[in-house]
Amino acid sequence: MTEQPSSLGTASDEFLEAMLRDAELPSLMPALAYLTGDLELVADDVRPVSNGPTVVLAPQGGLTPDQQHLARRRALAALARFRDGGCLAAAPPTSLEAQRALLSFMTGPVDDRYLPMLGFELGLPDDVDAPDWQASALGPGRSFRVAIIGAGMSGLAMAFRLQQAGVDFVVFERNDDVGGVWLENRYPGCRLDTSNFCYSYSFLQRDDWPHQYSLGSEIREYFQEASDKLGLRERVRFRTEVTAARFDETAGEWEVTVTSADGGAESLRFGAVISAVGQLNTPSFPDIPGREQFAGRSFHSARWDESVDLSGLRVGVIGSGASAYQVVPSIGGSVGSLHLFQRTPPWTVPTPNYHAGLAPGLEWLFAHVPYYHRWFRFYQFWTSVEGRRDFAAVDPEWTKPGSVSAKNEALRQTLTAHLLAEYEGRPDLQEKMIPPYPPYGKRMLRDNGAWARTLTQDNTELVTERIERITPSGVLTADGVEHELDVLIYCTGFRAFDFLAGVEVTGRGGADLHEQWGSEPCAYLGITVPNFPNLFCLYGPNTNLVVNGSIVMFSECAVHYVLESVRLLLATGHRAMELLPEVLASYQFRVDEANALMAWGVAGVDNWYKGPSGRVTQNWPLSTLEYWELTRRPDEEHYEFL
Repeated sequence: MTEQPSSLGTASDEFLEAMLRDAELPSLMPALAYLTGDLELVADDVRPVSNGPTVVLAPQGGLTPDQQHLARRRALAALARFRDGGCLAAAPPTSLEAQRALLSFMTGPVDDRYLPMLGFELGLPDDVDAPDWQASALGPGRSFRVAIIGAGMSGLAMAFRLQQAGVDFVVFERNDDVGGVWLENRYPGCRLDTSNFCYSYSFLQRDDWPHQYSLGSEIREYFQEASDKLGLRERVRFRTEVTAARFDETAGEWEVTVTSADGGAESLRFGAVISAVGQLNTPSFPDIPGREQFAGRSFHSARWDESVDLSGLRVGVIGSGASAYQVVPSIGGSVGSLHLFQRTPPWTVPTPNYHAGLAPGLEWLFAHVPYYHRWFRFYQFWTSVEGRRDFAAVDPEWTKPGSVSAKNEALRQTLTAHLLAEYEGRPDLQEKMIPPYPPYGKRMLRDNGAWARTLTQDNTELVTERIERITPSGVLTADGVEHELDVLIYCTGFRAFDFLAGVEVTGRGGADLHEQWGSEPCAYLGITVPNFPNLFCLYGPNTNLVVNGSIVMFSECAVHYVLESVRLLLATGHRAMELLPEVLASYQFRVDEANALMAWGVAGVDNWYKGPSGRVTQNWPLSTLEYWELTRRPDEEHYEFL
C-alpha cells in the first residue's frame, strides 16, 4: 500500500476503497449519513440483520457479501463527495424523524423513550449531560464544598461535572495517581473484557484506541490523560486516605478525617461526601488453613509483586475467574511449571479478536472520518444494552439442571460445543471444563483460545481436587497430594459487598453505616442511604452490570443524579437531603425480586455478586432504560430536607 495520506481531503479513491475493506459497516453507514446529511445511506437494503437477542454478534451485522459490497460502494461515493466538497460536514439532523432513522438503522425499531438515552451515549452533537447551571447563580454567597473519595473512573467523572457547574470540591486518593482499579491492577495480561470504546466517557471519547479490548495500561493512560485534559489533577490530594466521615446534625455538614502519607491527620468540613471507591478495591483471600505458613512468595493478583521474576519457577494459581483467565496465559510460557487450582470452570464467549489490534483500515477511518468512532462506540453499546438479558432471565417453569430457561439452555449448548472443541483430544480436560451452573450464573469471560492452549501445555497441571490446606512447601489437596511451589498467586477476586471498607461513616443519630449495612449493603439507585444525609455513592450497591449496558454509562447516570441533587440543594437553600426509609425498602424489594429471577441470583449458584447471606448485593437486574430514567433527577418526595 502507498503511504497513507495525512487527511481525508488528500486521499484517493483507491486508498479509500482499500480502507473500507476493514470498515465496520453497521456503524459506518449512519456515521456517513450524519456527516453528509444523506439519509439514503441508511436504506433498508444495507440495514444490519436483526436476529433478535444474541450473545455472539454476526460479523458485519449479518449483512450478506452482496450487501457488504453495496454498502462499501455507497460509502466510497459518500466519502468522495465529502472530500471533493472540501470536507465540510452537513448541519446536524435535528428532526425526530432523522434521529430515529439514523439510530434505528442499527437498533431496529425502538421505543422513542430510548432516544434521549441513545443520544446521550452517542454524544452528538453536544455533551448533552453538561450542566446548564452554575453554583454561583443558584446559591449566591453560599459555601458548599464537596468531598470525593477516590480518583478512579467514577470519581473523575463526578469531579468533571462539579467543575463544569462551578461547585467547589476536592478529591481524596489513597494512591499516588488516578485510575482506581486500573492503577492498582497491574498483573500480566490485565485487559478489558468489554469494548474499550464503551469503557470511556461519553464526554471524552477517543478515536485512536489501538485495540477493541484494551490492555490495562491503555485504560490507565486514558484516565491519567483525562485528569490532565479536564484540568482535574490539581484538584486531587494524592496519597491521602479518608478514614472517617461524621455528619454534624447541628451544622448540616460532614466532618471528614483524612490521613496523609506521612501519617498526619486532619479534619475538614464539607457540604456533601461522594464515595467513588467502587466495588472492586479490597482483595479477597480464600479461607484456607495455613495460608500464612507458605515459605515462598505469595500475593494477590490485584497487588501484583513486580519484584518477583517467575521465570523457571514452580507457580501455583488459585482461582479460575477473570483475573486468572488473563494471568495464566500470560505467564504460562515462562514459568517452570504451572499448577492451576480450579474450583469451578468459567463459561466463555468465543472472541477471536480479543487480543488483536484494530484493523489498519478501521484505525485510519476512525482518525479521519468525523464522528465514525462515536457511531462505532454506540453500536458496541447498543448490542449490549438489552440484547443479552433474555439469556440470563429465569423461567420459573423451567426444571432442567444447569440452565434457567430455554434460551439459557440453548446458550449452554452453544458454549458447551465451543469448549469441547477447544479441548479436542483431551477428554480429561473436557470433563473438567464444562461448568455445572447456568450461563451468566457467574461472570462470563472472553475466549480467543489462549486459555486452552496454556492448559494443554506440558508444564501445566489443572488441579480440581479440593484444597485441604496450604503448607510451607505448597498446596495440599484432599487426595493427599502436596503440590510443591515457589510462588503462590491468589486470583480470588474482591470483597465486593464490603463498600467503603476502612472508612468509619457516622450519620444522623450516630448511625454507623457498616452496622446498618452489615453484609447486606443497599442504597437507592446505588446512590443514597437513609440516616446519611448528603452522602452519595457511585458504582454503589446493585449497580454492577452483567448482561446490559456499560458500567461507565451507569456511573455517568449516577453522577448526573448526584449533580442534580446538588443543584436542588443550592436552588432551594436546604442544607441536606436524606432518603426516606420506605423509599429504599420499596426499591430494594423490587431489585431483590428481579435479581432472584436472573441466572446469577438462583439458589445454589455461588458468585461474587452475592453477599455472605446469598442476597445479590452487586447487580442491576432491570433494564438499562429504567436506570437512565430514574437517574435523570431526584424525586423530592423521596427525601426529607434539612
